[in-house]
Amino acid sequence: MFDDFLQGINQYWTQTCIGPGSLSVKDSVLRMAIPTIHQGEYADAQIDDYAERARSAFPWAPPVRMEVRARSSLPAANSEKGEFLRGTAGFGFWNYPFSVRGDLLMLPEAIWFFYASPPSNMALVPDMPGWGWKAQVIHSMRPGALLATVPTALTTGWARVTGRTDPAARWLRRLSGACEALVPVAMTDWHTYTLEWHKDRAQFWVDGTEILRVLQPPTRPLGFVAWLDNQYAVVTPRGTFRFGTVSSEPEWFELDSVNIEKL
Repeated sequence: MFDDFLQGINQYWTQTCIGPGSLSVKDSVLRMAIPTIHQGEYADAQIDDYAERARSAFPWAPPVRMEVRARSSLPAANSEKGEFLRGTAGFGFWNYPFSVRGDLLMLPEAIWFFYASPPSNMALVPDMPGWGWKAQVIHSMRPGALLATVPTALTTGWARVTGRTDPAARWLRRLSGACEALVPVAMTDWHTYTLEWHKDRAQFWVDGTEILRVLQPPTRPLGFVAWLDNQYAVVTPRGTFRFGTVSSEPEWFELDSVNIEKL
């Protein structure tokens, strides 16, 4: 699948705009945009290729190569202060673990470039910030995850009582199967983001430089998604788990091209 948006948005994609979220193409660039929005309102702009498909029929499985050229209107957050892109954004493959109502139906699986801003705090990997622009793999649906369920619950309870979160953080990582690396470039500039997904490894590059390699990634079929929304999520070793929306000024996330091919 290759789309450079020269002819608009290819009919292959399912287009989704929720609330005031919008999709538009100008000068062969796809813009996913959100206008000024207030906390409590939800906006989403995305394209995907898994809508109307059973999860077993999602279109991508290893070996696959994805290359996307992208940029954003605002920089990634590196603190809770200053101007930065608010909400979440990104592109790549996942199992869409939710129902149409937003209920969590299964544990998440993802191989993607993922961005989240404060107040998001998805502390899935020890010593990594809970927000930012990341290359990320989440592999929750594997035999080892089930074995980690009880130790994660016990150490999370211990963390809530004592404030000692290190054991819970290690078990939370085992439960989620998360591996990630911060993307070392400015989101506001055009960059080429590449990932190769094989049965035994997933590799991520930015402008030809490898930034993350993960062994034993998910192997189930996944769907492609690219999006911008104003959600946040908090998942911490203290047992905090919540979702919500954030307010923002106008912002956008742009794609110049998407190329996905079987290897």
